[in-house]
Amino acid sequence: MEALPYQSDQPVTRFARAEQVIDPAKFDYFAEIETTQGKIGIDLFETEAPNTVNSFVFLALNRYFEGIVFHRVIPGFVAQTGDPTGTGTGGPGYQFGLEVNPRLNFDKKGVLGMARTMDPNSNGSQFFITFGPTPNLNQQYTVFGQVVEGMGAVESIAPTEGPQRRPDRDQIVSVKIFARGK
Repeated sequence: MEALPYQSDQPVTRFARAEQVIDPAKFDYFAEIETTQGKIGIDLFETEAPNTVNSFVFLALNRYFEGIVFHRVIPGFVAQTGDPTGTGTGGPGYQFGLEVNPRLNFDKKGVLGMARTMDPNSNGSQFFITFGPTPNLNQQYTVFGQVVEGMGAVESIAPTEGPQRRPDRDQIVSVKIFARGK
């Protein structure tokens, strides 16, 4: 399977909206996130969370995530990234609404969720990967993927909180998107 071509040569970090770039009826989508700790393979849930997956794929194809740090890494909870400012307050310039599915929950490690503020319509570019079950997040945040390879790389990301906190922060090197026919 070949990666979809990037839409820009350099990272673009501001947009008015996400263009429609996926076709959930025809393709299954996967992401390969290369981090400073290794590669993470993710099965994206394009049917259950089409707006979220489309936004993620759109940003990835525009190299949005390249060089972005994991700004919130709490052992036993989540590793969060996707903010170009590295502060937890930045985004792509647009927001969209929460997509929840009663069949999808934060019931295991490696679940990919979309971060947001208290406003359910504030999804943007920040996302997190769970280190274990986090039932307190169920039906409150969009589940849009599952780690299928490289959970060891996720678990090696430098903590930003807690007793193992390290000053150096891991980052995303690149995100490649793959599609295969259904």
